[in-house]
Amino acid sequence: MSASAVFILDVKGKPLISRNYKGDVAMSEIEHFMPLLMQREEEGALAPLLSHGRVHFLWIKHSNLYLVATTLKNANASLVYSFLYKTVEVFSEYFKELEEESIRDNFVIVYELLDELMDFGFPQTTDSKILQEYITQQGNKLVTGKSRVPPTVTNAVSWRSEGLKYKKNEVFIDVIESVNLLVNANGSVLLSEIVGTIKLKVFLSGMPELRLGLNDRVLFELTGLSGSKNKSVELEDVKFHQCVRLSRFDNDRTISFIPPDGDFELMSYRLSTQVKPLIWIESVIEKFSHSRVEIMVKVGPGEQHSQHLICQLSSPPGLPIALQPRWSPRWFSRMSGTVPRRGLGLAVPSTWVAFPAACSQLGLPPSPAPSGLCSTDHHIHFSPVWISFPHSRHIVGSQHCLNDGQSISCPYYDFN
Repeated sequence: MSASAVFILDVKGKPLISRNYKGDVAMSEIEHFMPLLMQREEEGALAPLLSHGRVHFLWIKHSNLYLVATTLKNANASLVYSFLYKTVEVFSEYFKELEEESIRDNFVIVYELLDELMDFGFPQTTDSKILQEYITQQGNKLVTGKSRVPPTVTNAVSWRSEGLKYKKNEVFIDVIESVNLLVNANGSVLLSEIVGTIKLKVFLSGMPELRLGLNDRVLFELTGLSGSKNKSVELEDVKFHQCVRLSRFDNDRTISFIPPDGDFELMSYRLSTQVKPLIWIESVIEKFSHSRVEIMVKVGPGEQHSQHLICQLSSPPGLPIALQPRWSPRWFSRMSGTVPRRGLGLAVPSTWVAFPAACSQLGLPPSPAPSGLCSTDHHIHFSPVWISFPHSRHIVGSQHCLNDGQSISCPYYDFN
């Protein structure tokens, strides 16, 4: 089972546009969504799936909009959420920015897209490149005669149009990896993973075939393929674009594909492996009687390739922060701010500190708090310290020209 209806709501919960695919759920049920959402948020029990009687609401929030799918029975939640996020991606391709104004200004196109994106509650055509072949933002003249389906929809290669020509054939590859680390107060790594994507930007003529080879040390858990057992890299949760020929990949581990035109994500993966922290953090919390707490955070980069680090500290509720940096204020781009705390309806004071990676440490002692705020020690609770930074040491880029009728081989990427 999939979605019965899809709604797009404004920030106040008022329906902007909707599409009923099955008719088994009353359209008036959406009136219960926003009160239920606000109630769960106040209780601190907000969830991506809300229920009212027999009706289930699966929702996501984008900018100032809520995209809500309703279902009456036990639906495939993963399918519905994938569809909602794909809908956001398609609308963003059409309107550049998906906001309330863009929905109001393009009612006709939004209705047409909702009709093509889903059929009787099941996703149908979700590729924006294909949809742009026959759903355009320009007015169409009335043409009499038999209607014709765009050839791109029925072609074997439905994700790429025919007859593309470029004066200069180019391919750009970006390998983007995010390192997630959870470190305890003693500096030991509790959890580590790498989430990566390979994105391509293609400007090629005709119907070229591309081949991308991976390092022999890469293992694929889902396919059962294995390479060298020494110093191997095991990829999990591998997801390929529909253009990849999976049969050829199973045979020789070569990623062969006819790419879509423009930007697209070729594959995504995850590595559950021990990762050496690129940044180390040392924090010391010292309490003075019942009215003053001093926090000292030292951030030390292990390498000098990260140009901009951001350290975020959250103070306990009701405890003000006065930042006293040990460096000159010119190093800091943002001194203070607030972050919402779900379930409490409060704004917890936080301090953001941005500084260059060449600096070795950072001291953040808060000023004394009023004596009445911290009467007992057990009332004080500190949130984790968050560190974020860009790291662009390994850059992979390629540009190849093709002759007519020839294929292109992209360089091998070494996953280190």
